[in-house]
Amino acid sequence: MNVNQKTVVVTGGARGIGKALALRFAEEGARVVVADRLQNEVNETAAQVNGLAVVCDVEKEQDVQQLVTEAETKFGAIDLFCSNAGVCFGEADLVTSATNDQWQTCWNIHVMAHVYAARAALPGMIARGGGYFLQMVSAAGILNQIGDAAYSTTKHAALGFAEALAITHGGDGIKVSAICPQYVATPMLGYDEGADISGQAGLISPNQVAEAVIKGLEEERFLILPHPEVEEYRQRKGADYDRWLGGMRRLRGHVLKELGSTVLEKMHKLV
Repeated sequence: MNVNQKTVVVTGGARGIGKALALRFAEEGARVVVADRLQNEVNETAAQVNGLAVVCDVEKEQDVQQLVTEAETKFGAIDLFCSNAGVCFGEADLVTSATNDQWQTCWNIHVMAHVYAARAALPGMIARGGGYFLQMVSAAGILNQIGDAAYSTTKHAALGFAEALAITHGGDGIKVSAICPQYVATPMLGYDEGADISGQAGLISPNQVAEAVIKGLEEERFLILPHPEVEEYRQRKGADYDRWLGGMRRLRGHVLKELGSTVLEKMHKLV
């Protein structure tokens, strides 16, 4: 898909990867709807792209439905819906350390937000003969995220839903792409916008993710991998699951030895 003159909705668009995507889509000539819970920031980003700002909590289905309604009222048909919002909590010790509320929040944002978006936008897309769902999944949905079982589990579920959407509705003209980066310099990792990340191997900027997304959309690839090495890791996992699990255990042991914890903000600098 070329997004020029297309209507694009981006959730989680106030900052980080979502903001970078909104700006990049606008550069490509798209009409952009920016949605987020952060009112001041979402207004700022929307102003930068001359788009529509919508305050939206993607955990609430009524908010997502209202987002679709406002987008269609302003710009007409939605051509691409980008579900980008995400959250992580980490775990103090055991794989079950995260609270039930934290697990539920991860489920709501990483899985149900995609379901709500499809439920709201899919019927109109099918009626018009096509549309595109661009979903932020993460490499954790293909591999795993050491130190955050709730994040990893719900990202696996997100990938499963993206696959189901592509399988079930590909014949209706619906395209689906899952964005699966590894570490990105965003507020989730403690980075401010425009932070200097030179010299940090494996860490990329939100703008680099956005560039990979534009290329992936043009090629209409299901998996968009801003870190190309993820494909190699995916193949290794598929070739020998037990060996891969052993390697991940050794990696976790290395992280704990060096850092004393698997806190994401520190761990990404090591692995």
